[in-house]
Amino acid sequence: MDNYRRLLSASMQSDDALRKELAEVLEVIGLTVQEFSRRAGVSPSTIYKIVNEDRAPSLDVLRRILSTVREADGRKAGKFIAVIAARHVLEEVVERSVQIGNGSVRVREYPASTVEDAIVAAIRAERDGAIAVVCAPIVSYTIEKVVDVPIATIMPRDSVTEAIRLAARKSRN
Repeated sequence: MDNYRRLLSASMQSDDALRKELAEVLEVIGLTVQEFSRRAGVSPSTIYKIVNEDRAPSLDVLRRILSTVREADGRKAGKFIAVIAARHVLEEVVERSVQIGNGSVRVREYPASTVEDAIVAAIRAERDGAIAVVCAPIVSYTIEKVVDVPIATIMPRDSVTEAIRLAARKSRN
C-alpha cells in the first residue's frame, strides 16, 4: 500500500493512528516537518502538534497533508476525467472537456479490450491524476475497490436496445 493510502486509512481509524502513520510517512518520504509543512502550505507548528502531540487536524489541513503525500508519491492530482472503454466506444466520445461550475475538466481516454485491461487502465488513470473514472458496469464494482477516485458507470440504454434489435435481425438469417 502506498503512503497516501496508508495515511488515508489511518485518518479514518483514529487520531492516534493518523499521528503514528504521518510520522512514519514523513520518515519514508524523507522530509522534515519544516519541508513537509512548506509543501503542504500548513504551519510547521501544526504538523509538529499532529505528529508529536494529541492534536487532530482540521479537514482542510488533512486535505493538504494528503495532497502533499500524494504528490510525494508521484501521484499529482490532475484536472481530467478518465473514460475507460473499448476503442470503438471511445471513438463515439465527442466531448473533450466537461463544464463543472465555472471551470472545465478535460476528458482523457483509456482504451481497454478486457476486464483486466480496464482495471489496469483505472489504476494508471488514478496515478496519472484522474479526478474520476467513467467505465462499463461490468468492471465498475471492481474498479471501485482498487482506486480512490469516484467511479461513474456508463449506462448504454439506447445502444443495448440497438444491440438486441441487431441480434434479433441476425437470428432470423
